[in-house]
Amino acid sequence: MASGGEGPADGFPDWADTSIDLSSPGLAKASVSMLDNGEDFEVLDEDDDDDDLSELPPLEDIGTGRTPPARDDTQAPGSEQAPEEASNMPQAAEEWLDVLGSGLLKKKTLVPGQGVESRPCKGQDVTVRLKAMLEDGSVVEDNPSLSFTLGDCDVMQALDLCAQLMEMGETAFIMSDSKYCYGPQGRSPDIPPHAALTLEVQLLAVQDAPDLELLRGREKIQLANRKRERGNFYYQQADYVLAINSYDIALKTIDSSSKVDFSPEEEAELLEVKVKCLNNLAASQLKLDHYEAALRSCTQVLEHQPENIKALFRKGKVLAQQGEYSEAIPLLKAALKLEPSNKTIHAELSKLVKKHAEQKNVETAMYRKMLGNASTSSTPAPCKDKTPRSIPWKWLFGATAVALGGVALSVVIAARN
Repeated sequence: MASGGEGPADGFPDWADTSIDLSSPGLAKASVSMLDNGEDFEVLDEDDDDDDLSELPPLEDIGTGRTPPARDDTQAPGSEQAPEEASNMPQAAEEWLDVLGSGLLKKKTLVPGQGVESRPCKGQDVTVRLKAMLEDGSVVEDNPSLSFTLGDCDVMQALDLCAQLMEMGETAFIMSDSKYCYGPQGRSPDIPPHAALTLEVQLLAVQDAPDLELLRGREKIQLANRKRERGNFYYQQADYVLAINSYDIALKTIDSSSKVDFSPEEEAELLEVKVKCLNNLAASQLKLDHYEAALRSCTQVLEHQPENIKALFRKGKVLAQQGEYSEAIPLLKAALKLEPSNKTIHAELSKLVKKHAEQKNVETAMYRKMLGNASTSSTPAPCKDKTPRSIPWKWLFGATAVALGGVALSVVIAARN
């Protein structure tokens, strides 16, 4: 299945979009494994003895770390534009609005807009003209028509936050620390790591976001894929909170009710996108140690695709982390059955079997100790030998008297008769 109309990038195989027959006898000889492949930016270490859940299979359908398009009309950033003179950059600090109060994100109005009431609201679709420059004035992006949903983090945070403060028709400068742009990763090849950016932005249009219930099948697929690709971008930037946010938005889009009938092919494609989002959501949740949430995500994947190797592997790893070896081992065995040549699953399964055996030995020893103490404490103390108790003479005398009285009474009654 094609992902948003994009193909493989930089020579990496788009294996997540390829239909793979897991039961094929040739799978063991495949050059690209479902867990170990050439584009895996999280390399699984087979010799790692720790239960480090950060060492997990790669994301579904991941690219090369470039910013995914916010809309189909988004143009590729130009990396070789004529540099701006430093003197053209605004300098008057008193004219800048400190957006967050930290000095890391500032906005200055160059051309006023149509009034505060014309500002866009979160959830609306906006279109802007964007020019992004490095501190030396080099233009790294020049897009005359960039569209995105406000508040969904479809674009860099600096633009997403400041666009909410702009009026229709306004042109503004935005000066942002790298934290709200491309962070420590940068954007190869034109934006270096930890690079601050200056943005020149003009708000061109504002409109309500489309009604999800009225989207046609292809439109819903494209929208969900855009959100998922943005989540992949944030995952590669190691911003797992924003990655989770994007995957959640994609899943809400897919699961939203619809008043339009979809074709069976569109239904199947939506399910594929949903499974990818859930798998990637689980990977992000594990990065933040949200184990219960990751278990739920993996379980949802397996409800739709019981033989999904990544979901089986991740769920098994999380259960093992929680000490549930008896539940984790069958999952890894199922994953290994689907991909017998996978060394990572082999290593993990062997490690779990060993730990499970150690756990059972510890439990057996503990139970024996408990049962031994219980039997010792419940054994009654031996009773002392008791001599036969002699019958008191008063009892014998009384019994004799009663017997004699009874005999006498019988004689008297017999005599009267």
